[in-house]
Amino acid sequence: MDDDDLQMFNDIDITALVELALVVVGATLLIVLSQKGLKWAANRLHGHHRFRAFALVPLVRLAILIVALSMAVPVVIDPSLQNMIALLGAVGLAIGFALKDYVSSLIAGVVAAVELPYRPGDWVEIEGTYGEVVHVGMRTIQMVTPDDNLVSIPHLKIWGSAIHNANNGGDSLQCVADFYVHPDHDAARIIEALRDVALTSCYLKFDRPVAVVACEQPWGTHYRIRAYPVDPRQQFRFVTDLTLRGRAMLGRLGARPAQALAGLGEVG
Repeated sequence: MDDDDLQMFNDIDITALVELALVVVGATLLIVLSQKGLKWAANRLHGHHRFRAFALVPLVRLAILIVALSMAVPVVIDPSLQNMIALLGAVGLAIGFALKDYVSSLIAGVVAAVELPYRPGDWVEIEGTYGEVVHVGMRTIQMVTPDDNLVSIPHLKIWGSAIHNANNGGDSLQCVADFYVHPDHDAARIIEALRDVALTSCYLKFDRPVAVVACEQPWGTHYRIRAYPVDPRQQFRFVTDLTLRGRAMLGRLGARPAQALAGLGEVG
């Protein structure tokens, strides 16, 4: 093996610097012009065509960068077989580190397909994000939140995050309505009244249990109605119905809202 084979980098002279400068300037101008042109065209389109035009912006930029790199590398590196093998090995190693989370998500996706921590139609909470699972892909799941935002979450979250599944593949999802009552009240009447509120809701699923639970606090009593709506997608309307009618019922019974004591929060 001679010295020419061992030399990886070319001698950088004025000609090479000019070529590199032309590649950089040309790529920069093309990126700027393509982004402005695509955005100009997208703003004059409507519907799906507009979003497809915007989606081309990063793809065109990536294509220009790849072409620019393919032109700049031979100027700096001698394109011999040994050099190309070494360069591709280094690039492959860098890509491997960069894509480790991507590969981890793919493996987690296989595990999720077997263990089924979530399915389309499940209402789950992952790291504070709550919503309905609408799609389970190879790398991510897509959830629609109550605010109608589409959120993509990688499967790798199952390695170290708690997955809260509210209905677990079924149509039963427990809802909770909270009430905070002043200590001066008849607890038995409150529990009976709140239970009646749940039983008379138009959203109630009658083949599931209804429970009213109480927890005593320094400032009063915390009541919870636990019940199930007919359809999990009705959970927010169900809780709203229970809350408004329950509040009205407590008012008719003369139960006053609790006033939190200064410096004391809820215990438990």
